[in-house]
Amino acid sequence: MTRTLKVAAIQTSYGEDMAANIDKTKGFIGAAAAQGAQVILPSELFQGPYFCVAQEERWFSTAYPWREHPAVTELQPLAKELGVVIPVSIYEREGPHYFNSLVMIDADGALMGVYRKSHIPDGPGYMEKYYFRPGDTGFKVWDTRFGRIGVGICWDQWYPECARAMTLMGAEILLYPTAIGSEPHDPTLDTAAPWRRAMQGHAVSNVIPVVGANRTGFEPWAGYPNGGQQFYGSSFIADHRGDLVSALGREDEGIVQAEFDLDFLQTHRAAWGFFRDRRTDLYGALVGQRPA
Repeated sequence: MTRTLKVAAIQTSYGEDMAANIDKTKGFIGAAAAQGAQVILPSELFQGPYFCVAQEERWFSTAYPWREHPAVTELQPLAKELGVVIPVSIYEREGPHYFNSLVMIDADGALMGVYRKSHIPDGPGYMEKYYFRPGDTGFKVWDTRFGRIGVGICWDQWYPECARAMTLMGAEILLYPTAIGSEPHDPTLDTAAPWRRAMQGHAVSNVIPVVGANRTGFEPWAGYPNGGQQFYGSSFIADHRGDLVSALGREDEGIVQAEFDLDFLQTHRAAWGFFRDRRTDLYGALVGQRPA
């Protein structure tokens, strides 16, 4: 019997009311499940505004232990009720440590564990190092009811090593929840196309579908350039060739979805030989090297 996977990603805007944001996400999850989606990806830190535009102590109070986060406790029973897999991006607190994390909920509602974002950006509009420690879990691939899923978080998406590592670990599809938009230091800089192209490249080089879920909308911040952060949406699903098979515009709210034949992809990945022809004997010599 052919193994297929139908995946969906959510693109929408969010405000400061956590409960309202979670309820809004639950509505989109229900709609995607009604259309047959088996794995449904919300965007990064969907339970609130993207607060890393500035350094404000008040946001530390919105972090929770991962099993107790309201987004997890609300979506866990929904995953079980609908029989769907939900990767849940959260602000996590573990003792005195804070992480940008993802909790994987399987289709029976089981909490499969946590991944902590490996690559943490720090720059105008994206000052995440103030809020998050670098992840200590290593990359994760989740053996869910519907397939083996690799998930990176936002800034992870720019690193080909991350995509390759997850594929080497047996991932059959790669997911990236994201929050990205305008650049306050340069209003002429638009990264939407490179953002997509980087992940489409991961799809080609690993012969694997890739899903990017971004938020959309304008989030006002006092004293911020242009009065706030504009997120550019553009969520998409790319197939194993890197071709876009489902995509949304910058301001759309909705769902992208696609279905993939996992058995075909496994055979096709082998046929390309990218993993057969890897030269680990040469790569090992690069570990620890620094520019002169």
